[in-house]
Amino acid sequence: MRRLTALVLVVLATAVVGVYVVANSDGDDVVRLDRSGPDADQAAGPRTPITGRPLPDLTVNDSDGNEIRLGTLVGRPLVINVWYSTCAPCKRELPAFAAVHDELGERVRFIGINPVDRDGGDDFARELGVRYELLRDPDGLLLSAAGINGFPTTLLVDADGTIVGQHTGAMTADSLRAAISRELLE
Repeated sequence: MRRLTALVLVVLATAVVGVYVVANSDGDDVVRLDRSGPDADQAAGPRTPITGRPLPDLTVNDSDGNEIRLGTLVGRPLVINVWYSTCAPCKRELPAFAAVHDELGERVRFIGINPVDRDGGDDFARELGVRYELLRDPDGLLLSAAGINGFPTTLLVDADGTIVGQHTGAMTADSLRAAISRELLE
C-alpha cells in the first residue's frame, strides 16, 4: 500500500509540475520535472548540489523485487545512471553507457536505477546492449534524497561512497569516459 501511495504521489506531482524537454548548456536533451514560471528555462539539474555528500543509504529493488541498500554498493568507484525507458535522452545514452561499461566495468561498477518503469525497462535496456546491474527505485527515494529533477542523471561515486560528480542530461561515450577518468580513476 505504501508503494502504491508513493507511486500515486509521483504521478500526481509529475502531472502538476509538468514535464519539459530542454537543452542543457552542453546541447544534450534533458527530460525535466520542474514547475512552470519564470525560472522554467533555467538549466536542468539537481535543486540542491549533491557533490561532496555521501551516497544516500536507502533501499532500492533488483528485478526480482529484492531490497538492496545503496550503501552496500560502495567499495569501488561507482557510476549510477538514473533513467527510464520512455525518456528519449535516456534511450540515446544507454548504448554509450553499455560501451563504456564494457571497457571499464572491471575498474568501475555501473548501476542503472529506474524510478519509473514497472515492467519492460530491463528488457528495453538489454536490447540496447546494457549488461550492468539494473535496479528500481519504485518509491522515488533516490530522486528525493538526491534532488533529482531531470532525466537522465548520472552520479559518480568514489570508493568511499562520496558523490564526486553529477551530470543531468544525455552523455556520450566520450563525455562519460572523461568524467570517469577525471572524477573516479585519477
